[in-house]
Amino acid sequence: MDQENSFGSRYKESGNPESVRRLHRQSQHRYHSPPLLQSSSPAATSAADCESSHRGATIMAPVEAEQHPRSALALAAHDASGRLSPFRISRRDTGDDDVAIQILYCGICHSDLHTIKNEWKNANYPVVPGHEIAGRIAEVGKNVKKFNVGDKVGVGCMVNTCQSCESCEEGHENYCSKIIFTYNSHDKDGTVTYGGYSDMVVVNERFVIRFPDGMPLDKGAPLLCAGITVYNPMKYHGLNEPGKHIGVVGLGGLGHVAVKFAKAFGMRVTVISTSPEKREEAMETLGADAFVVSTDANQMKAVKGTMHGILNTASASMSMYSYLALLKPHGKMILLGLPEKPLQISAFSLVAGGKTLAGSCMGSIRDTQEMMDFAAKHGLTADIELIGTEEVNEAMERLAKGEVRYRFVIDVGNTLSAASLASSPVPAL
Repeated sequence: MDQENSFGSRYKESGNPESVRRLHRQSQHRYHSPPLLQSSSPAATSAADCESSHRGATIMAPVEAEQHPRSALALAAHDASGRLSPFRISRRDTGDDDVAIQILYCGICHSDLHTIKNEWKNANYPVVPGHEIAGRIAEVGKNVKKFNVGDKVGVGCMVNTCQSCESCEEGHENYCSKIIFTYNSHDKDGTVTYGGYSDMVVVNERFVIRFPDGMPLDKGAPLLCAGITVYNPMKYHGLNEPGKHIGVVGLGGLGHVAVKFAKAFGMRVTVISTSPEKREEAMETLGADAFVVSTDANQMKAVKGTMHGILNTASASMSMYSYLALLKPHGKMILLGLPEKPLQISAFSLVAGGKTLAGSCMGSIRDTQEMMDFAAKHGLTADIELIGTEEVNEAMERLAKGEVRYRFVIDVGNTLSAASLASSPVPAL
């Protein structure tokens, strides 16, 4: 459910479309969020303060306020325990080409969990995760042409690139070597980016996605990551043609969306999973045409050489041979998951059938907008479980165990405020 009423309460001056304000760089306007429950000493940054916050207390450790002039409330992880707690962050002012977004919902991606626990050894603590951001425009810079105050919008995995390299100029900015990710990345001014587990964000308009009419903010938020991650390789590799047969390995946050897009394209879809109990969900609920248990040799043999392509959404390590055998000659297997161990593959399994093994990472802004428009046209959304901020640490534990169908989405607009956190603190499990 979109939070229409919540939006107007914070931005009374700009809630009327007729009073859209074009902000100049020297504007004195600031975003004001409610004061947090803070420690008695504003400068308290000791290890004890951080540890108290990790245990679920609502004590705020201050951020370097001089970096950016605008204050925001967020949930942050401070160490590899991955425990999230309320935290005050700073955001930049709305520049000439920027929009300020009031965040209403933010999806939880498995990469959020990897990052806050520093499993990829690249965490820049404190980490404020979240790259499936959905909300409304609260302010626009004076040069902004695409958006107006009040528009429903989203932000995905990136917030800037060099905008001048070959990848950027060809419309593949998701492969820019200087890409700035939505969180845990170094921005152009040297500060670390903070993600969508926050009440607001400021983003260059180039990297903002418009939510089409009819697309709900909560169920649409995960499409900004999961949706484009499966849509882009299907389009790029020609695996979006009606009548073609595609296999989807894994039925989780990515896999369930892949099935929906493939069916919307008019394809024959076979879900490949290690979990027999997912058969009914795959076929009856999501509409897959067939279901194969990958550990059953007879079932795998029955579909050998029948598929034009495979989207491998699983992050578990596996032998590629048995999956490549399912492809027709010149078939393509696209890797979307990131297994910890090196791939196990024989060159013969590729060469003999002229097959392709490729990877794919996210998608461009243009393709993301196209994906969102396609999804809205076909009534396609992610299957979600909506949670409050007080449930976020429990959700992370459940995500690690695979206990979600299929995407957690945080109700930021209704549950991330000083008042709500005071009454329902974020427990550190």
